[in-house]
Amino acid sequence: MEPKYQKVWEKCLETFEMSLDKVTFQTWFEPIVPLKLAGSVLTIQVPSLFFYEMIEERFIDLVSRGLRENIGPAAKLEYSVIMDKTATPKPYTMNLGTGNKSAVSEKHPQFGKTPNKKINVTPQLNPDYTFENFVEGECNHLARAVGLQIAEKPGETAFNPLFVFGNSGLGKTHLAQAIGVEAKKKYPEKNVLYVTANTFATQFSEASIANTRNDFLNFYQMMDVLIIDDIQEFAGKKGTQNTFFHIFNDLHQRKKQLVLTSDQPPAELQGMEERLLSRFKWGLPVELNMPDYETKVKILKHKMKKDGIIVPDEVVHYLATSIKHNIRELESALISLLALSTLNKSEITLKTAENIVSKLIKETHREISVGYIQKTVCSYFGLEPDILLSKSRKREIVQARQIAMYFSKNLTSSSLSTIGTIIGKKDHATVLHACKTITNLLETDKELKSQIKAIEVELMK
Repeated sequence: MEPKYQKVWEKCLETFEMSLDKVTFQTWFEPIVPLKLAGSVLTIQVPSLFFYEMIEERFIDLVSRGLRENIGPAAKLEYSVIMDKTATPKPYTMNLGTGNKSAVSEKHPQFGKTPNKKINVTPQLNPDYTFENFVEGECNHLARAVGLQIAEKPGETAFNPLFVFGNSGLGKTHLAQAIGVEAKKKYPEKNVLYVTANTFATQFSEASIANTRNDFLNFYQMMDVLIIDDIQEFAGKKGTQNTFFHIFNDLHQRKKQLVLTSDQPPAELQGMEERLLSRFKWGLPVELNMPDYETKVKILKHKMKKDGIIVPDEVVHYLATSIKHNIRELESALISLLALSTLNKSEITLKTAENIVSKLIKETHREISVGYIQKTVCSYFGLEPDILLSKSRKREIVQARQIAMYFSKNLTSSSLSTIGTIIGKKDHATVLHACKTITNLLETDKELKSQIKAIEVELMK
């Protein structure tokens, strides 16, 4: 004979199924297992903390209604969340009769246990990105020192998360991976993973389509050190942000280390949920700046020694004083010099260096962000930095916003939807319209053409 709690839950499922689309019902309710019914208290088992939080946030009204209809107005719900399959779950009660969302505390003792299942995670780390190869200078002294402390005791310092920010080519990825490399070396049994924000978002999208989001969540919740590169790429992706929010909470609560990188500080990130931004500030935001002359010389000499290159001091001095944008260009110039001298079987000279740098600077555009474009456009027109985010329909503001969108599309790799989210929370169609408008006006409006050229010069400095 079918237990009463099973019958009650099946009746509830009928109510839920009528109110939800097929995929949502299958994802969030089919995995739930009813355990017992004692008086008016139904106990259900959910597979993870994330499940519990999603039911609380998205489906609590529906669940409350279903239980009241089938149990009565005094219905109560107990969750059993099993992270360790060998552990006996402890119940947490939610009183459905009060109308409140829940009386359940977010800090559950059993959630602090790591999954019993062992997995073999490939860290996806570059073995060359070590602290030994990360040359220290005034521009990165604090970040490097903090990174070393984290690698010594991941998850046990006050720097969790570590939020590293700065322009492209200044070593954010190198530092983040160095933490992972050192932590894995010191604690080989720990699960360490480096992943870009774009890869994370793609994996989440694929998991949603394949209805394997639980596997996706469980995988990331098994990490001891999780490194997410270019977190600004989450902008406008609400589903991805929501999922990462829960992964972040779970890992942070269990004292697992999070390392995040971005081209902007948390306070300047656009298109991100406020609850995520607040968590980014929990640990330590630390900036990487462009190295000074002395540090650039140290970087060049370190690479020369590592690669066995002999370069005259005058050439080293020229490279360090001529290349101003980022470390990546500095190293690229050195590699180009080596390649050219090897092919031509000639010595590296100052004249050769001048030719290489001239070509490099001419052909290489500095990697810029949508946020930087916004600031530059506002500065050119004498507008407040946040004005493009307003709903103002004044002609000069609308055109400045359109110009920022135009440059963002042409000078960054951001999608139209990401650009729109960052610049005034607009959709991709608005961005596309803005780009077409500016393109068409450039053919007839000489003043606008002059303004675009002037702004482009500023952006490329």
